[in-house]
Amino acid sequence: MKDTGIYIHIPFCERKCPYCDFFSKKGSPALYDEYTDRMCEKVVTSPYKGKIIADTLYFGGGTPGLIGAERIARLIGAVRQSFCIDTDNAEVTVELNPGGEEMDFALLKSAGVNRISFGLQSAVDDELKVLGRRHSRDDVIRCTDYARKAGFENISLDLMIAVPGQTLESLHESVRFCIDQGAEHISAYILKIEEGTLFYRRKDSLSLPDDDETAGMYEYLCKLMKENGYEHYEISNFCKSGHEGRHNLKYWHDEEYLGFGPAAHSFIDGRRFYCPRSFDSFYKDAIIDDGEGGSEEEYIMLGLRLAEGIVSSRFRERFGYDIPQHYLRKCKALSQAGLVHILPDGGFALTEKGFLVSNAVIANLTE
Repeated sequence: MKDTGIYIHIPFCERKCPYCDFFSKKGSPALYDEYTDRMCEKVVTSPYKGKIIADTLYFGGGTPGLIGAERIARLIGAVRQSFCIDTDNAEVTVELNPGGEEMDFALLKSAGVNRISFGLQSAVDDELKVLGRRHSRDDVIRCTDYARKAGFENISLDLMIAVPGQTLESLHESVRFCIDQGAEHISAYILKIEEGTLFYRRKDSLSLPDDDETAGMYEYLCKLMKENGYEHYEISNFCKSGHEGRHNLKYWHDEEYLGFGPAAHSFIDGRRFYCPRSFDSFYKDAIIDDGEGGSEEEYIMLGLRLAEGIVSSRFRERFGYDIPQHYLRKCKALSQAGLVHILPDGGFALTEKGFLVSNAVIANLTE
């Protein structure tokens, strides 16, 4: 059996945030029960039952907290029934909104959850209103305190950069807030205006920072994180030593994971597949084959999101040959522009300047 990450999508939200294009809908207690029942059935009848070891389990959404701790505990039980989990070492994460639903943190802890990811987005209440968030700064303080008292020692806070009306000063306030809360992990994503969202329809009227201001915010955040003891281990992620998000590392290392739920993707035995973005598809067991995965190009594209970059020995172990010379030749030119640095073992990684234009750099390398 091989170590595999398991992702469970909980596609419910009380209302849609204006920037969000994830699959979700408004639910009810009856719908939460129906969905949990069906999800448990899918997990325990999975064709991969008994064939993989789940060393990470991640509940994402949507708003997983809406279904409550008891249903989440049931789902964890179903995963344990079907897949071997090292309860002492597995990472079990639940995404929660810091406000709205009341959460039984003690029950989550006893069920095996050991990592909480709170969707903070901003510690400035005016920015939270613009983002359509229902919680306040004080809600985050209250919820992290409840989680700490229940014994959680691995808490992640999500931030957004370049939101409407944000300034360097307000970003500093949000980052400082995360640090003061003692978050072991901080994710900081630059806002992207996605088609189909309310922000997209209103994009011409939004007061958004320009590209130079956004770059300045990102660079300032990276500097502040480093000064306060956080490792910048991935383009958008920072952590205290030993608290990297292990489940997401599977994606960036191009390792295997198994997804359950509408819009959930999987990568198993060299194949990628997913469930379409609808409840009907989920209930009818519809699965779309997305072709082969794990190619050399894909491995480099994903791995360059990480500060560790593309390590020669790992590349050789994965593919059975050395990093091709055409990548290395391009990296030499990119290193002169300050976008890439060559690793001691002959591999390569993006610099923080390179992180800002990662899509262009990766396209240059893999074209």
